[in-house]
Amino acid sequence: MIRFMRLLPLFFAVLAEPSPAHALNVDVASFTLENGMQVVVVPDHRAPVVTHMVWYKAGAADEPPGKAGVAHLLEHLMFKGTEKHPEGSFSRIIRANGGHENAFTTQDYTAYYQRITRDRLPLVMELEADRMQNLVLTEDSVPPERSVVLEERRERTENEPASLLGEQLDAALYTAHPYGKPVIGWMTEVSELTRADAMDFYSQHYEPRNAILVVAGDVSADEVKRLAERYYGVLQNKQPPTDRRRTTEPPPTAERRVIMRDARATTPTWQRQYLTRAARDLPQREELAITLLSEILGGGTQSRLYQKLTVQQKLAAFTGAWFTGGQLDYGTIGLYAAPNPGVSPDQVETAIDAVLAELVEKGVTQEELDRSREASLAEAVYLLDSQDALARLFGVALATGQTLADVRNWENDLQAVTVADVNAAARSVFDRRASVTGLLLPEGKTP
Repeated sequence: MIRFMRLLPLFFAVLAEPSPAHALNVDVASFTLENGMQVVVVPDHRAPVVTHMVWYKAGAADEPPGKAGVAHLLEHLMFKGTEKHPEGSFSRIIRANGGHENAFTTQDYTAYYQRITRDRLPLVMELEADRMQNLVLTEDSVPPERSVVLEERRERTENEPASLLGEQLDAALYTAHPYGKPVIGWMTEVSELTRADAMDFYSQHYEPRNAILVVAGDVSADEVKRLAERYYGVLQNKQPPTDRRRTTEPPPTAERRVIMRDARATTPTWQRQYLTRAARDLPQREELAITLLSEILGGGTQSRLYQKLTVQQKLAAFTGAWFTGGQLDYGTIGLYAAPNPGVSPDQVETAIDAVLAELVEKGVTQEELDRSREASLAEAVYLLDSQDALARLFGVALATGQTLADVRNWENDLQAVTVADVNAAARSVFDRRASVTGLLLPEGKTP
């Protein structure tokens, strides 16, 4: 399965869409079925294919205590089959009809998708609607898939020092909120997950009212509505509606530091993350100001960090910044750097703090703002030249508390961001009490 984990929210922050009518002339339609399932149609008539995606508003942050990784394990188990389509049938049918299918899990949602010729849209709807409520799991079907997940964790996290550091930084940044645990889960908890755990999560969250259907491609809204009512509209919600409640992160009072030593690390690296409010809690203009701030700081060779630390001071081999705003509850703005040979992480950190202090004190320039805005617009146009990207764009937004209007108004809001907005964002987010700083050092080295 493809996993986006930390990258998908970043993908959304960068991908945020120019106004459809302006950029791609996309006339998006949306409606809600009687059972509460939201449907979004994104016409794209450049080829006779469709991308069909079902998004469940349930991810790793919705897992019960002690069951870290169950959302991701269930994603794997959803391919085990139903009575109508036994194990292996789903993928085999999609392949036999020339399609491609996969799935991914994040902290806030789980999504399943197929890309196939437009005349096979009824087929994929029938398959997906069937497993929305009729999943069949035996006791014997869980251990093999659980082993696959454990091996995936070994390969992608346990064997990657940088991934281990990122995991520890999240655990330190969030003192109470479930974003502090990894999407794939902790090894100790994943190894204990059972069939009952998976079915409990399935029964609680995989309901029509908790799902979003996004269809992008060579279709019309009327056509999709007719098919959606036929295949998804007949499904009944089996559980009473519940609020999506998560533990609130307490106000930060102390900065945190994580030092990790690993023999597999060949050179030191430095990283810092600051906790921010989520996109759904920010006016889009303020969110975009933080996005542009991260671009100005570390978005390329013209960024402040690169120019100061790499070009002028010769302290860092590389630098960068990012903003993860497309999450339901909280976002993060992060900075990273790798010292040049003979340069200590302390020297790099001191230089970065100086860049931040100067930015907060003196602000950004109009030239920097214009350059970062043009870079965001250009990247959005290129990324949106993809049917899959269109479908994901709307799915991510709706699954994390945003609206279609937020997506449609992105370009206008981006153009409205001023130097004063970016400067206000800098003063707001760079609070060391809401930060965690991480060092990855080769074994035996001192910070």
